[in-house]
Amino acid sequence: MRIYLVTDRLILRDYGADDFEEYYRLMSDDRTMYYLQDLKHTSVEAAKKSFEEVLEDRDSNARKFYFLQMELKDTHETVGSVGYTVLDSTPEGRTVNLGYFSYPKFWGNGYMSEAVERVLEYAFTEDGVTRVNTGCLAENVGSEQVMKKNGMVKEAELKDHVWHDGKLKTRLEYRLLKDEWKGC
Repeated sequence: MRIYLVTDRLILRDYGADDFEEYYRLMSDDRTMYYLQDLKHTSVEAAKKSFEEVLEDRDSNARKFYFLQMELKDTHETVGSVGYTVLDSTPEGRTVNLGYFSYPKFWGNGYMSEAVERVLEYAFTEDGVTRVNTGCLAENVGSEQVMKKNGMVKEAELKDHVWHDGKLKTRLEYRLLKDEWKGC
């Protein structure tokens, strides 16, 4: 089943076969991927392989990746990507790792908070998720604000934990349990 979610200003949908060019443009953008350098694509070939895996997983009965293309509802311009990766499935429910990124021109407009709110609703009400994990580098204040706006709880501050851009940086870890989510 394909995912298609709507918010006041956004459409969040599964990637389709025609989305490769936009996927590659987003995933190779230096500013967009600054904090996600391990996910950044530096070649068309690598991006094509990754995109094929995204489409294959999307159609799998054992789906693991729930990353959605974010686009403006009125113009269909791509804003970014939002979603989660399934880490574990238990009899109690699924544990996932939330992630999100967008083009800099959309930063500071509340789009990501709006998208994350809808993805959390989907995860907790339609996909059997019971725990969401996420985090960011402490210097990425905008990303932390998205977590806070969506009611996430800070679990850890890991000092000098991640090597990024030539130096050790502090990472913040957040969570949201289904029974902590505002929809419950």
